[in-house]
Amino acid sequence: MTPEIRKPPAPVALLGIPWDRHSLHARGPAGAPLEIRKALAVDSGNWINSRFQDLRDPALMIDAGDVGFDDEAGESVCVSRAVTALLDRGHPVLSLGGDHAATYPIVRAYSARHSGMAIVHIDAHPDLHDSFQGDPLSHASPFARIMERGLSPRLMQIGIRASDDHQRRQAARFGVETFGPDEVGEAIARLPAGPVYLSIDLDGLDPAFAPGVNHPEPGGLTVREVLAVIAALPGPIIGADIVELSPPRDVNGLTAHVCAKFVKELVGIMRLPGA
Repeated sequence: MTPEIRKPPAPVALLGIPWDRHSLHARGPAGAPLEIRKALAVDSGNWINSRFQDLRDPALMIDAGDVGFDDEAGESVCVSRAVTALLDRGHPVLSLGGDHAATYPIVRAYSARHSGMAIVHIDAHPDLHDSFQGDPLSHASPFARIMERGLSPRLMQIGIRASDDHQRRQAARFGVETFGPDEVGEAIARLPAGPVYLSIDLDGLDPAFAPGVNHPEPGGLTVREVLAVIAALPGPIIGADIVELSPPRDVNGLTAHVCAKFVKELVGIMRLPGA
């Protein structure tokens, strides 16, 4: 019998989403993909992650550029189409926001292939508003859309510390598992097995580590705690996004460099065989 030859997994596709039309208080995250790429390529650093992998290796990662937006189709449809095209070619997608509104169309594309995938969401806010200031596609609403449409059977949120009565009711309605910033260890112990989509809103971190966000909320996670969550996920990370970097509010590029660190570590884990 001829032994089966396993094709190596496709490289992770880095996809920029320069979109912040649904950020109702302030704009800025549309400029994030460019700044994260700059932080990855800065001369004072390198492309090596903690697994000693070099992200310049095209077998590990490719840069798929930014989503091209078509006013006739609408931004949400354009995001879903771009993600779907990369998935069709076998690439796990790591998206760089943009605001958190992007997560809904990304997950919509993923759910067509991974109906049982769980979602792990790091954030200060639950983003479960049924509608925010009259906008059901607001960056404060993506997980309401995801859960009401049954795009994932399980949502775990870590770092939540700025909710309200409406969102708490929504969390109960959808069976969301919610962990505050003092419960990271408990959250890690209960991380879902099996395919996982990871969404990192940078205001889930304490502003001391990620000042470049439009909605800073003190008392958040450290960079090391987020990396611990990433490393502890027992199932394959089949897709991920990093959202809500607002370059006009960043300090010496610190938040962009935090994003670059997350990219390096996520690519290494997402590229593992079987992921």
